[in-house]
Formats: sequence, structure tokens, C-alpha cells
Amino acid sequence: MLPRSKNISSKKVYVGLSGGVDSAVSAALLKEQGFDVTGVFIKAWQPEWMACIWREERRDAMRVALALDIPFLFLDCEREYKQAVVDKMIAEYKAGRTPNPDVLCNREIKFSVFWEKARELGADYIATGHYARNPSLPLPLSREGNKTDTPLIKRAGGLCEGVDKEKDQSYFLWILTEKDLSHVIFPVGDLEKREVRELAQKFKLPVAEKKDSQGICFMGDVSMEEFLSHYVSAKPGKVMNADGEVIGRHEGLVYYTIGERRGFEVTKKSAASGPFYIVAKDPDTNTLVVSDKEEEILEFSPTKILLKNVNWINEPENSEISGRVRYRGEKLPLRLSVVGRRLSVEFKNPVPGLSLGQSLVFYDGENCLGGGIMDKVLE
Repeated sequence: MLPRSKNISSKKVYVGLSGGVDSAVSAALLKEQGFDVTGVFIKAWQPEWMACIWREERRDAMRVALALDIPFLFLDCEREYKQAVVDKMIAEYKAGRTPNPDVLCNREIKFSVFWEKARELGADYIATGHYARNPSLPLPLSREGNKTDTPLIKRAGGLCEGVDKEKDQSYFLWILTEKDLSHVIFPVGDLEKREVRELAQKFKLPVAEKKDSQGICFMGDVSMEEFLSHYVSAKPGKVMNADGEVIGRHEGLVYYTIGERRGFEVTKKSAASGPFYIVAKDPDTNTLVVSDKEEEILEFSPTKILLKNVNWINEPENSEISGRVRYRGEKLPLRLSVVGRRLSVEFKNPVPGLSLGQSLVFYDGENCLGGGIMDKVLE
């Protein structure tokens, strides 16, 4: 929690200004609460063959800093981002898995490189525009018509979902530790997106009407398939149904994720056929297996998996909790156990669309307990 021995105005907060409305409002709220705020634009890596987008985002971040009359810094993390995020992401796709680059970015850049640089420059805290809550710290908050001059009463420690469940980003933050949370503030975590937009208008921020960004920060308006085509060799192959019959073709296994229903071609189907979902990938034969039948999809869906890179923010008191296998996915009941020295997860029901390499994030109610990378299906 914030130390009470020092005046809040002496507390330095470095805010990651992305050029969007969420981080802009975060900076405005912190300044309103009396913190010594500095805005920081973090430059990620971007391939040379893509149209430049970071300069436009930096310009918007600078405009926000000018509007709030706060110092502005430029942090070039291009080299670190390429090595720690992009290269690892490409390697995972080559290995047939589907990674979460946003999780890698949070772990390696936003809450590592950014924090270390901010701390060197004298920061007490860093802040981002994530929709999540950090109960370890009192949270500065200002609502239209309900302004508060003091921080909220702090909750129990850990990490919680954001109030706006449609925008909640706790799924991407499971890699944070107690040490990280001791110096991280999420100013918009207790707000609905609608309230953030209203506050942006109230503070007269130049990005108040700017649309939300979509996708991975370094990719811009480019599909993952197009991006990967520049770095991974892909060979077209056959699409088969669950009975082994060839019914279509695909452009390369690396482009597809279990559970998807787009991007491949099905040429043999009846008028009664429903949407086909990917249920398996066979790298030995370069084949996609798809099905439009619920019972077949469930047959291919695992119930037990092994995790790697497990991180606990708060360890559960018992083995039966819930977890998400994808962003905005429903919370699924599961049971934890140990297989060898690895953490095993058994779901109550088969999980369609479970893709290795993705994050499984654990919850107890709205509390995010931690998570891990889904690494292997157990029979």
C-alpha cells in the first residue's frame, strides 16, 4: 500500500502512454489525485515491410502529455521487444503452438524493462491503462459527479478482474508477481469503459474520441497469417474430417489454431453441414482435422493437460477452482493435481478449442490467482 509517511505529491508515477484513451485517462486520474506524473511512450518493434504506426501513436501520447502538462519520455524497447516477444512468438508458432504475445509483452516489457527504467529515474510506481484491479494498492479514482480526494479503501492483496467485465484484461496479467504488484497501479480498473470515455471528455483529452486499438501492438492492421508468412515457411495441405476423408485444403498448419472455423477451405459438404471447426493438427501428415458435429468435436476435446511456466499470485486453498483457456472465455470448473513435478489440470468437462501454447488463467471469483502455459494433453 502507499506509505503514509510521505506526502502523496512526492510520489512519482511513470504512466505508460500508448496514445490511446485508457492510458490517457489513467495519467489524468493520477495527476488529479496529486501524484507526480510522467508520461512514457514505449516503442515496440515493428517490421520494416509494414506501414509505420508507432510515430502516430507517439504523437498522440505527446499530445496527451501536453494537455495534462506533464513531462514526457520516449523509451525505445525495440531490441528487447524483438528478442523477448516477437522471436519467442514466432518460435512457438513454428513448434505448432499458439502463444499469447500480449502475455509475453506484459512480462518482458511493460512490467520488466519499463519498470526497471522508471525505477532508475526515481519512480515509486508505474501505471498502465489495463482494465484490472490491484488490491495491494489504494487506487486513485474519480467519477463524474462523485469525485473523491482520497484513495479507496484497499482490498485484500492480489489481482482482481476489472469492473468492466467486457474489457477485463486480468487474463493477460497472470504473470505478475507480488513484487510486481507492489509498484503497479491500474487507475481505470474500477471504471466502466463508458466512464473512461466520459472522463476523457471531462479532462479535455485530445484522444477522447479515438477508437480502441485492436490486436497486437506491433502488427497494426495486419492479420497474424500475413505476419507469419514473412517469417515461417508454410506448406499447403489437406483438410480431413473425423473419418479420415479429404474434404478440403489449407494454406499451412502454422496459420491455424484449434477451435478456429475460418481460413481453410471445405469443398465437400452437404446442405445440412454446419460450420466446421478445427479439432486437430497433424504435423506428420501436414493435415488439418475439422468437424461440424458437436459429438465429434467433444471427442477431440481434452479434459486433462499439463502446464509449464506456472505463476501463482495467490495460491488456492483447495484443488478445485476455475480457469479460462482464452481471453473472454467462460470460467471452467477444474481440479489441480501434481504429475511428477508438473502441475496437471483436469477439467470437469471436455474443453473444445483448447490450444496448446495459450494461457490457462486461474480464478477464485473475481480474484485472479495466477496461471500457466498449456503445454501437453494427457490421455
